Amino acid sequence: METSPKVVNRQDGQDATPKNEAASFGAPASLVREVSALWAKHFGDREVGPQDDFFVLGGNSLTGIKIIEQVARDYGVQLSVRDFYLAQTPTRVAELIEQGRSRT
Repeated sequence: METSPKVVNRQDGQDATPKNEAASFGAPASLVREVSALWAKHFGDREVGPQDDFFVLGGNSLTGIKIIEQVARDYGVQLSVRDFYLAQTPTRVAELIEQGRSRT
């Protein structure tokens, strides 16, 4: 599965990919909201925004697998664990779902 290119800041090695870059692939805002709501369920019904980082929210491998399984059930798209973790935000996960839908 393709993901958007990652830009690395050479000084500190951190991901410098613009937060809104994933939106260029065209995931509908409604899908981003649905993915944010799905994440919220797995994070104790706390509010999750479209750019919230999975790991900053306290995400771990078990939570990630549960979300990936829910995405497969709800959207018929199987995300790889690697792609999910690299995506890190509901917006980027929505983009992966949209890309997966376009391949079927």
